[in-house]
Amino acid sequence: MDLDFVCRHAGRPVAALTRRDIARALLAVPSGVALVALPDLRRAMQAAGNPLSPVFWDSARTTLAAIESATATVGDVQKWVESTGTEPILLTPSYFLWPEEDERGPVAQEMHDLLVAHLEELVRTGEIDPDALASGDHRARRAYEEIQESWLATPLPDGRVPGFAVSDEQDEELFSAWDEEEAFALSELRRILGELAKQPELPIAELDRAVTRLRGLLAGAGYPGNVLRACAGFDGEAMPEDDQELWLAVASGIAGPVSDLPEEGDLLEEFIDLDGPIPIEDEIMAHLCAIQYADWLAAVAALARMGPGALASPERIARLIAESEDIDAEEQNTDDLAATERLFEPVVTLWAHLGIVNEDDVLTPLGWWGLPKALERAWSAGE
Repeated sequence: MDLDFVCRHAGRPVAALTRRDIARALLAVPSGVALVALPDLRRAMQAAGNPLSPVFWDSARTTLAAIESATATVGDVQKWVESTGTEPILLTPSYFLWPEEDERGPVAQEMHDLLVAHLEELVRTGEIDPDALASGDHRARRAYEEIQESWLATPLPDGRVPGFAVSDEQDEELFSAWDEEEAFALSELRRILGELAKQPELPIAELDRAVTRLRGLLAGAGYPGNVLRACAGFDGEAMPEDDQELWLAVASGIAGPVSDLPEEGDLLEEFIDLDGPIPIEDEIMAHLCAIQYADWLAAVAALARMGPGALASPERIARLIAESEDIDAEEQNTDDLAATERLFEPVVTLWAHLGIVNEDDVLTPLGWWGLPKALERAWSAGE
Protein backbone atom coordinates (compact mmCIF):
# COMPACT_ATOMS: atom_id res chain seq x y z
CA MET A 1 0.00 0.00 0.00
CA ASP A 2 1.37 3.41 -0.99
CA LEU A 3 0.22 6.87 -2.00
CA ASP A 4 -0.50 5.77 -5.57
CA PHE A 5 -2.88 3.14 -4.18
CA VAL A 6 -4.69 5.77 -2.11
CA CYS A 7 -5.06 8.07 -5.13
CA ARG A 8 -6.43 5.25 -7.26
CA HIS A 9 -8.80 4.15 -4.49
CA ALA A 10 -10.10 7.71 -3.98
CA GLY A 11 -10.05 8.68 -7.65
CA ARG A 12 -8.24 11.91 -6.80
CA PRO A 13 -4.77 13.44 -7.13
CA VAL A 14 -2.66 13.62 -3.99
CA ALA A 15 -3.24 17.35 -3.50
CA ALA A 16 -7.00 16.77 -3.27
CA LEU A 17 -6.92 13.79 -0.89
CA THR A 18 -8.93 14.21 2.31
CA ARG A 19 -8.78 12.47 5.67
CA ARG A 20 -11.77 10.42 4.57
CA ASP A 21 -9.94 9.29 1.44
CA ILE A 22 -6.95 8.14 3.51
CA ALA A 23 -9.14 6.42 6.10
CA ARG A 24 -11.15 4.52 3.50
CA ALA A 25 -7.99 3.40 1.70
CA LEU A 26 -6.43 2.20 4.96
CA LEU A 27 -9.55 0.16 5.70
CA ALA A 28 -9.50 -1.35 2.21
CA VAL A 29 -6.45 -3.46 3.04
CA PRO A 30 -5.68 -5.78 5.97
CA SER A 31 -5.04 -3.81 9.17
CA GLY A 32 -1.52 -5.21 9.51
CA VAL A 33 -0.63 -4.03 6.02
CA ALA A 34 -2.13 -0.61 6.73
CA LEU A 35 -0.18 -0.26 10.00
CA VAL A 36 3.12 -1.05 8.27
CA ALA A 37 2.37 1.41 5.46
CA LEU A 38 1.16 4.22 7.73
CA PRO A 39 4.54 5.94 8.46
CA ASP A 40 5.60 5.98 4.79
CA LEU A 41 2.15 7.19 3.77
CA ARG A 42 2.33 10.04 6.25
CA ARG A 43 5.78 11.10 4.97
CA ALA A 44 4.63 10.89 1.35
CA MET A 45 1.62 13.11 2.07
CA GLN A 46 3.84 15.64 3.80
CA ALA A 47 6.27 15.65 0.91
CA ALA A 48 3.38 16.20 -1.50
CA GLY A 49 2.27 19.29 0.43
CA ASN A 50 -0.87 17.72 1.90
CA PRO A 51 0.28 16.67 5.37
CA LEU A 52 -3.08 16.51 7.18
CA SER A 53 -2.73 16.76 10.97
CA PRO A 54 -0.92 14.81 13.73
CA VAL A 55 -4.29 14.22 15.40
CA PHE A 56 -5.54 12.38 12.33
CA TRP A 57 -2.46 10.21 11.99
CA ASP A 58 -2.52 9.33 15.69
CA SER A 59 -6.22 8.39 15.43
CA ALA A 60 -5.46 6.25 12.38
CA ARG A 61 -2.71 4.36 14.17
CA THR A 62 -4.89 3.85 17.26
CA THR A 63 -7.84 2.57 15.22
CA LEU A 64 -5.78 0.26 13.03
CA ALA A 65 -4.03 -1.17 16.08
CA ALA A 66 -7.40 -1.84 17.71
CA ILE A 67 -8.60 -3.60 14.55
CA GLU A 68 -5.43 -5.68 14.41
CA SER A 69 -5.82 -6.72 18.06
CA ALA A 70 -9.53 -7.49 17.51
CA THR A 71 -10.62 -4.97 20.16
CA ALA A 72 -12.29 -2.49 17.80
CA THR A 73 -16.02 -2.80 17.16
CA VAL A 74 -17.72 -2.02 13.87
CA GLY A 75 -19.18 1.06 15.56
CA ASP A 76 -15.72 2.20 16.67
CA VAL A 77 -14.40 2.01 13.13
CA GLN A 78 -17.47 3.74 11.68
CA LYS A 79 -17.18 6.58 14.18
CA TRP A 80 -13.49 6.98 13.34
CA VAL A 81 -14.25 7.35 9.64
CA GLU A 82 -17.02 9.84 10.51
CA SER A 83 -14.50 11.82 12.57
CA THR A 84 -12.65 12.66 9.36
CA GLY A 85 -15.24 15.41 8.99
CA THR A 86 -16.49 14.46 5.53
CA GLU A 87 -18.02 11.02 6.09
CA PRO A 88 -21.83 11.08 6.32
CA ILE A 89 -23.11 9.71 9.62
CA LEU A 90 -24.44 6.20 8.99
CA LEU A 91 -27.34 6.59 11.43
CA THR A 92 -28.37 10.13 12.34
CA PRO A 93 -30.00 11.09 15.67
CA SER A 94 -33.35 11.30 13.86
CA TYR A 95 -32.83 7.70 12.67
CA PHE A 96 -32.10 8.37 9.04
CA LEU A 97 -30.04 5.38 7.92
CA TRP A 98 -27.85 5.43 4.84
CA PRO A 99 -27.93 2.20 2.82
CA GLU A 100 -24.72 0.19 2.80
CA GLU A 101 -22.36 1.29 0.05
CA ASP A 102 -22.92 -1.81 -2.10
CA GLU A 103 -26.71 -1.51 -1.69
CA ARG A 104 -27.18 2.15 -2.65
CA GLY A 105 -29.33 2.94 -5.64
CA PRO A 106 -28.49 5.78 -8.05
CA VAL A 107 -30.38 8.36 -5.98
CA ALA A 108 -28.83 7.31 -2.67
CA GLN A 109 -25.36 7.37 -4.22
CA GLU A 110 -25.98 10.79 -5.73
CA MET A 111 -27.20 12.21 -2.41
CA HIS A 112 -24.31 10.62 -0.53
CA ASP A 113 -21.81 12.16 -2.94
CA LEU A 114 -23.50 15.56 -2.66
CA LEU A 115 -23.34 15.42 1.13
CA VAL A 116 -19.66 14.46 1.04
CA ALA A 117 -18.97 17.47 -1.20
CA HIS A 118 -20.99 19.70 1.15
CA LEU A 119 -19.01 18.51 4.16
CA GLU A 120 -15.71 18.96 2.33
CA GLU A 121 -16.61 22.59 1.68
CA LEU A 122 -17.44 23.12 5.36
CA VAL A 123 -14.08 21.63 6.34
CA ARG A 124 -12.35 24.01 3.96
CA THR A 125 -14.19 27.01 5.43
CA GLY A 126 -13.48 25.90 9.00
CA GLU A 127 -17.09 25.27 9.98
CA ILE A 128 -16.22 21.63 10.66
CA ASP A 129 -13.12 20.90 12.77
CA PRO A 130 -11.94 17.32 12.06
CA ASP A 131 -9.36 17.45 14.83
CA ALA A 132 -12.07 18.19 17.38
CA LEU A 133 -14.11 15.26 16.03
CA ALA A 134 -11.11 12.92 16.15
CA SER A 135 -10.39 14.03 19.71
CA GLY A 136 -13.90 13.07 20.82
CA ASP A 137 -15.22 16.59 21.41
CA HIS A 138 -18.94 16.09 22.15
CA ARG A 139 -19.97 19.58 21.07
CA ALA A 140 -18.13 19.18 17.79
CA ARG A 141 -19.85 15.83 17.23
CA ARG A 142 -23.27 17.29 17.98
CA ALA A 143 -22.64 20.18 15.60
CA TYR A 144 -21.52 17.69 12.94
CA GLU A 145 -24.75 15.74 13.40
CA GLU A 146 -26.88 18.89 13.20
CA ILE A 147 -25.18 19.97 9.97
CA GLN A 148 -26.11 16.67 8.36
CA GLU A 149 -29.63 16.60 9.78
CA SER A 150 -30.20 20.07 8.34
CA TRP A 151 -28.78 19.15 4.93
CA LEU A 152 -30.91 16.01 4.69
CA ALA A 153 -34.07 18.04 5.38
CA THR A 154 -33.27 21.03 3.12
CA PRO A 155 -34.54 21.03 -0.49
CA LEU A 156 -31.90 20.98 -3.22
CA PRO A 157 -32.09 23.49 -6.10
CA ASP A 158 -34.16 20.96 -8.06
CA GLY A 159 -36.68 20.71 -5.22
CA ARG A 160 -35.74 17.24 -3.98
CA VAL A 161 -35.29 16.81 -0.24
CA PRO A 162 -32.28 14.48 0.16
CA GLY A 163 -33.57 12.43 3.09
CA PHE A 164 -36.95 11.86 1.45
CA ALA A 165 -35.39 11.14 -1.95
CA VAL A 166 -33.23 8.36 -0.48
CA SER A 167 -36.13 6.90 1.51
CA ASP A 168 -38.44 6.97 -1.52
CA GLU A 169 -35.88 5.12 -3.62
CA GLN A 170 -35.46 2.49 -0.91
CA ASP A 171 -39.23 2.04 -0.72
CA GLU A 172 -39.45 1.61 -4.49
CA GLU A 173 -36.68 -0.99 -4.43
CA LEU A 174 -38.36 -2.84 -1.58
CA PHE A 175 -41.76 -2.87 -3.30
CA SER A 176 -40.15 -4.02 -6.53
CA ALA A 177 -38.42 -6.89 -4.74
CA TRP A 178 -41.71 -7.86 -3.11
CA ASP A 179 -43.47 -7.80 -6.48
CA GLU A 180 -40.84 -10.08 -7.99
CA GLU A 181 -41.02 -12.47 -5.05
CA GLU A 182 -44.81 -12.53 -5.22
CA ALA A 183 -44.82 -13.18 -8.97
CA PHE A 184 -42.38 -16.07 -8.57
CA ALA A 185 -44.38 -17.56 -5.68
CA LEU A 186 -47.57 -17.29 -7.74
CA SER A 187 -46.03 -19.07 -10.71
CA GLU A 188 -44.75 -21.84 -8.45
CA LEU A 189 -48.15 -22.19 -6.78
CA ARG A 190 -49.88 -22.56 -10.13
CA ARG A 191 -47.32 -25.10 -11.27
CA ILE A 192 -47.77 -27.18 -8.12
CA LEU A 193 -51.57 -27.05 -8.29
CA GLY A 194 -51.49 -28.03 -11.93
CA GLU A 195 -49.51 -31.17 -11.06
CA LEU A 196 -51.98 -32.44 -8.43
CA ALA A 197 -53.19 -35.95 -9.17
CA LYS A 198 -56.73 -34.96 -8.22
CA GLN A 199 -58.24 -31.49 -8.37
CA PRO A 200 -60.48 -30.59 -5.40
CA GLU A 201 -64.15 -29.85 -5.97
CA LEU A 202 -66.21 -27.21 -4.20
CA PRO A 203 -68.16 -28.72 -1.27
CA ILE A 204 -71.26 -26.55 -1.61
CA ALA A 205 -72.93 -27.60 1.65
CA GLU A 206 -69.75 -26.89 3.64
CA LEU A 207 -69.39 -23.51 1.97
CA ASP A 208 -72.99 -22.59 2.82
CA ARG A 209 -72.49 -23.44 6.50
CA ALA A 210 -69.14 -21.66 6.67
CA VAL A 211 -70.45 -18.48 5.05
CA THR A 212 -73.47 -18.38 7.35
CA ARG A 213 -71.10 -18.38 10.34
CA LEU A 214 -68.75 -15.95 8.61
CA ARG A 215 -71.44 -13.36 7.91
CA GLY A 216 -72.36 -13.43 11.58
CA LEU A 217 -68.74 -12.84 12.59
CA LEU A 218 -68.28 -10.03 10.07
CA ALA A 219 -71.40 -8.27 11.39
CA GLY A 220 -70.20 -8.35 14.99
CA ALA A 221 -67.96 -5.95 16.86
CA GLY A 222 -64.55 -6.89 18.15
CA TYR A 223 -62.41 -9.93 17.44
CA PRO A 224 -62.43 -11.94 15.20
CA GLY A 225 -64.83 -9.95 13.01
CA ASN A 226 -62.71 -6.80 13.03
CA VAL A 227 -59.58 -8.71 11.98
CA LEU A 228 -61.41 -10.61 9.23
CA ARG A 229 -62.96 -7.37 7.91
CA ALA A 230 -59.56 -5.69 7.84
CA CYS A 231 -57.96 -8.67 6.09
CA ALA A 232 -60.62 -8.60 3.36
CA GLY A 233 -60.73 -4.79 3.17
CA PHE A 234 -64.42 -4.68 4.05
CA ASP A 235 -64.36 -1.79 6.53
CA GLY A 236 -66.29 0.97 4.83
CA GLU A 237 -66.97 -1.24 1.81
CA ALA A 238 -70.04 -3.28 0.93
CA MET A 239 -69.53 -7.01 1.37
CA PRO A 240 -70.09 -9.31 -1.61
CA GLU A 241 -73.52 -10.90 -1.78
CA ASP A 242 -72.15 -13.99 -3.48
CA ASP A 243 -71.15 -16.57 -0.86
CA GLN A 244 -68.14 -17.91 -2.75
CA GLU A 245 -66.82 -14.43 -3.47
CA LEU A 246 -67.21 -13.42 0.17
CA TRP A 247 -65.47 -16.51 1.50
CA LEU A 248 -62.54 -16.24 -0.93
CA ALA A 249 -62.11 -12.53 -0.21
CA VAL A 250 -61.73 -13.18 3.51
CA ALA A 251 -59.57 -16.30 3.07
CA SER A 252 -57.22 -14.53 0.67
CA GLY A 253 -57.05 -11.55 3.01
CA ILE A 254 -55.57 -13.73 5.72
CA ALA A 255 -52.62 -14.45 3.41
CA GLY A 256 -52.42 -10.83 2.27
CA PRO A 257 -54.26 -8.33 4.48
CA VAL A 258 -55.88 -5.62 2.36
CA SER A 259 -56.17 -2.92 5.02
CA ASP A 260 -55.19 -2.05 8.57
CA LEU A 261 -57.42 -2.22 11.57
CA PRO A 262 -59.55 0.93 11.97
CA GLU A 263 -58.40 3.38 14.62
CA GLU A 264 -60.66 3.22 17.62
CA GLY A 265 -60.75 4.79 21.07
CA ASP A 266 -58.54 7.49 22.49
CA LEU A 267 -55.31 7.38 20.47
CA LEU A 268 -53.60 9.86 22.80
CA GLU A 269 -54.29 7.59 25.75
CA GLU A 270 -52.85 4.63 23.82
CA PHE A 271 -49.65 6.51 23.02
CA ILE A 272 -49.23 7.58 26.64
CA ASP A 273 -49.66 4.01 27.90
CA LEU A 274 -46.52 2.73 26.21
CA ASP A 275 -46.13 -0.07 28.73
CA GLY A 276 -49.67 -1.35 28.25
CA PRO A 277 -50.44 -4.66 26.55
CA ILE A 278 -50.61 -4.82 22.76
CA PRO A 279 -54.21 -5.42 21.61
CA ILE A 280 -54.68 -8.96 20.33
CA GLU A 281 -55.92 -7.65 16.98
CA ASP A 282 -52.74 -5.66 16.38
CA GLU A 283 -50.60 -8.63 17.36
CA ILE A 284 -52.49 -10.91 14.98
CA MET A 285 -52.17 -8.48 12.06
CA ALA A 286 -48.45 -8.15 12.74
CA HIS A 287 -48.09 -11.95 12.63
CA LEU A 288 -50.00 -12.19 9.33
CA CYS A 289 -47.88 -9.49 7.70
CA ALA A 290 -44.65 -11.12 8.88
CA ILE A 291 -45.16 -14.43 7.08
CA GLN A 292 -42.96 -14.75 3.99
CA TYR A 293 -44.20 -15.72 0.53
CA ALA A 294 -42.06 -18.85 0.64
CA ASP A 295 -43.63 -20.00 3.89
CA TRP A 296 -47.16 -19.54 2.56
CA LEU A 297 -46.20 -21.42 -0.61
CA ALA A 298 -44.62 -24.33 1.25
CA ALA A 299 -47.51 -24.68 3.70
CA VAL A 300 -50.36 -24.49 1.21
CA ALA A 301 -48.59 -26.67 -1.37
CA ALA A 302 -48.05 -29.39 1.23
CA LEU A 303 -51.67 -29.28 2.42
CA ALA A 304 -52.96 -29.30 -1.17
CA ARG A 305 -50.97 -32.44 -1.89
CA MET A 306 -52.08 -34.21 1.29
CA GLY A 307 -55.76 -33.29 0.96
CA PRO A 308 -58.60 -33.42 3.47
CA GLY A 309 -57.74 -35.03 6.78
CA ALA A 310 -54.21 -33.63 6.87
CA LEU A 311 -53.17 -32.13 10.18
CA ALA A 312 -52.78 -28.36 9.79
CA SER A 313 -51.84 -27.33 13.33
CA PRO A 314 -49.29 -24.51 13.71
CA GLU A 315 -46.67 -27.01 14.84
CA ARG A 316 -47.31 -29.27 11.85
CA ILE A 317 -47.24 -26.35 9.41
CA ALA A 318 -43.88 -25.19 10.80
CA ARG A 319 -42.53 -28.68 10.21
CA LEU A 320 -43.98 -28.85 6.68
CA ILE A 321 -42.28 -25.56 5.81
CA ALA A 322 -38.95 -26.70 7.23
CA GLU A 323 -39.10 -29.95 5.24
CA SER A 324 -40.50 -28.46 2.01
CA GLU A 325 -38.75 -29.11 -1.28
CA ASP A 326 -40.74 -26.34 -2.95
CA ILE A 327 -38.64 -23.58 -1.42
CA ASP A 328 -34.97 -23.01 -0.68
CA ALA A 329 -35.31 -23.40 3.07
CA GLU A 330 -32.24 -23.28 5.28
CA GLU A 331 -31.83 -25.92 7.94
CA GLN A 332 -34.22 -25.08 10.76
CA ASN A 333 -33.32 -25.27 14.43
CA THR A 334 -35.73 -25.47 17.35
CA ASP A 335 -35.95 -21.69 17.66
CA ASP A 336 -36.73 -21.28 13.94
CA LEU A 337 -39.49 -23.87 14.10
CA ALA A 338 -40.95 -22.24 17.20
CA ALA A 339 -40.92 -18.82 15.52
CA THR A 340 -42.74 -20.15 12.45
CA GLU A 341 -45.23 -21.93 14.67
CA ARG A 342 -45.99 -18.69 16.53
CA LEU A 343 -46.60 -16.86 13.26
CA PHE A 344 -49.10 -19.47 12.10
CA GLU A 345 -51.01 -19.76 15.37
CA PRO A 346 -53.40 -16.88 14.53
CA VAL A 347 -53.61 -18.12 10.93
CA VAL A 348 -54.93 -21.53 11.97
CA THR A 349 -57.33 -19.89 14.43
CA LEU A 350 -58.73 -17.67 11.67
CA TRP A 351 -58.86 -20.65 9.31
CA ALA A 352 -61.10 -22.41 11.81
CA HIS A 353 -63.60 -19.52 11.67
CA LEU A 354 -63.79 -20.03 7.89
CA GLY A 355 -64.10 -23.82 8.04
CA ILE A 356 -60.68 -24.35 6.43
CA VAL A 357 -59.73 -26.52 9.38
CA ASN A 358 -61.98 -28.17 11.95
CA GLU A 359 -61.81 -27.95 15.75
CA ASP A 360 -58.90 -30.43 15.71
CA ASP A 361 -56.85 -28.34 13.21
CA VAL A 362 -57.49 -30.90 10.47
CA LEU A 363 -57.87 -29.70 6.87
CA THR A 364 -61.46 -29.93 5.65
CA PRO A 365 -62.70 -30.54 2.09
CA LEU A 366 -63.61 -26.81 2.00
CA GLY A 367 -60.09 -25.89 3.04
CA TRP A 368 -58.59 -28.25 0.46
CA TRP A 369 -60.67 -26.61 -2.27
CA GLY A 370 -60.45 -23.02 -1.12
CA LEU A 371 -57.04 -22.53 0.46
CA PRO A 372 -55.03 -22.73 -2.79
CA LYS A 373 -57.61 -20.55 -4.56
CA ALA A 374 -57.41 -17.98 -1.77
CA LEU A 375 -53.63 -17.85 -1.93
CA GLU A 376 -53.67 -17.53 -5.71
CA ARG A 377 -56.19 -14.70 -5.39
CA ALA A 378 -54.04 -12.89 -2.80
CA TRP A 379 -50.99 -13.01 -5.05
CA SER A 380 -52.70 -12.21 -8.35
CA ALA A 381 -54.50 -9.04 -7.25
CA GLY A 382 -52.13 -6.88 -9.27
CA GLU A 383 -52.37 -8.87 -12.50
